[in-house]
Amino acid sequence: MTNKLNRRSFLGLSVATTAVAALAACAPTPTAPAGVSRILPTDPLVSAAEAQRASTGKTVSQTLTAGPLSTTRAGTDIATWGYNGSLVAPTLRGSVGDQLSVIVDNQLNESTSIHWHGLAMRNDADGVPGLTQEGIGAGTEYPYDFKLPHPGTYWYHSHVEMQRERALYGALIIDDPQEPLTYDKEWVIVLDDWLDGVTGTPDDVIKELSKGMGGMGGMDHGGDNGPMVMGHMLMGATSDFLGGDAGDVAYPLHLFNGTSAEKPETFTAKQGERIRLRIINAAGDTAYRIGVPNQQLTVTHTDGFPVEHTQADAIVLGMGERIDALLTVRDGYTPVVALAEGKAQMAYGLLSTGTGDVPARADLPKTLTGKVVHGGQLTADPAVRLAAKAPDRVHELRLTGGMANYDWGINGHRFDMAKPFEKAFDIQAGERVEVKFVNDTEMWHPMHIHGHTFQIGETGARKDTVIVLPKETVTVQFDADNPGQWLFHCHNAFHAERGMMGVFSYLK
Repeated sequence: MTNKLNRRSFLGLSVATTAVAALAACAPTPTAPAGVSRILPTDPLVSAAEAQRASTGKTVSQTLTAGPLSTTRAGTDIATWGYNGSLVAPTLRGSVGDQLSVIVDNQLNESTSIHWHGLAMRNDADGVPGLTQEGIGAGTEYPYDFKLPHPGTYWYHSHVEMQRERALYGALIIDDPQEPLTYDKEWVIVLDDWLDGVTGTPDDVIKELSKGMGGMGGMDHGGDNGPMVMGHMLMGATSDFLGGDAGDVAYPLHLFNGTSAEKPETFTAKQGERIRLRIINAAGDTAYRIGVPNQQLTVTHTDGFPVEHTQADAIVLGMGERIDALLTVRDGYTPVVALAEGKAQMAYGLLSTGTGDVPARADLPKTLTGKVVHGGQLTADPAVRLAAKAPDRVHELRLTGGMANYDWGINGHRFDMAKPFEKAFDIQAGERVEVKFVNDTEMWHPMHIHGHTFQIGETGARKDTVIVLPKETVTVQFDADNPGQWLFHCHNAFHAERGMMGVFSYLK
């Protein structure tokens, strides 16, 4: 990494310093138990932890301009927001130990930020306005600068209200300099449910949902033809795999790397080649059941970390989750199908050797059966399992609320970013922390923890986002080795916005 600073870099760093100082000045008083204080993002311990991370001395640089854009999908002209004028944001890529240097140029008419989903990185770059930084104001620039800490498939997205429900997200791939997998090519796939500029805006949706469904009586079931749409609400989207209600938002489109079904993305390869699929679910309210008709996937990673290789006919991916899988190329066209779980819709792409006929959309499978798993059911590769240790601290996080009033929360408390430390969950560096996600609701929730990777049970997968089914308890553990203030939340965008969030707060 060069030590030279050009004028643009200096100005960016000045903006960052000012923003951090402003956060420290205007943030709510971080009350803590008597005799201790909270390790805030500005604390020297955050920089000290960053200094201990491996470094290659190389820098990966990118400017991301957040702004309005216009495009067309499924015959509809769409006005939305995205990065660098495209519905498909740049894929950022580096190796473990590289410095990621990203300038965010905010050309929106409101503030924004970027959260680096899944990374155990420095707290002051985590991108949560009101907790780790001030929002990046309209018409201003802001630098994110941190080391890439561990290999895997990750992504980045805005962490301001409903902005992620537009196109303010992209893939982040961190290569392993000692990669053990053998494959010929890789295909990075980002899936998303889409309505912005087609049936309304994400803000329209949250406004409608916030009214609740308590007065709708028996209107919670679709007819014989599947789910029923009322406004932006989807009634009767059910999934036995997810324990009942699959989702509650009606989407006209499901995107596969920004493409809709009338023009699927096509990836070319040779027969017999092994393709590494890196699949990211960037959706707001939709789980995807992903598979290839009449061919199994070899699942190798979930949320960036290796698992014991598992053959599966399909894998269900919750919002925020990622999987890596290997697929051997067959001659002709091979569809990679992502069925919107419980919603009778799909996104898909095509793998082609340049021979054969393009399959018609109508001929693609409406279901994927056989061995179907989700990432929380996989087993961690022994190389990445946490050492066995009794927990030093246990936190029980009851997932509460419901559709009647659309009042989601943790332990009955609806999170308020204006008071982020109210009912915070305290931890201390060096502790083994056990978290019990207890789902008291009638819906499934993909629960995500910032800044850490947890292990499910004693030998389960290492993850940062896990599906918690209705009335289910999922127990995870993580090592408190990354000081700061870390958000956790349901990665259903609408559940989070309505209060299903909390903070793991390091004390000193």
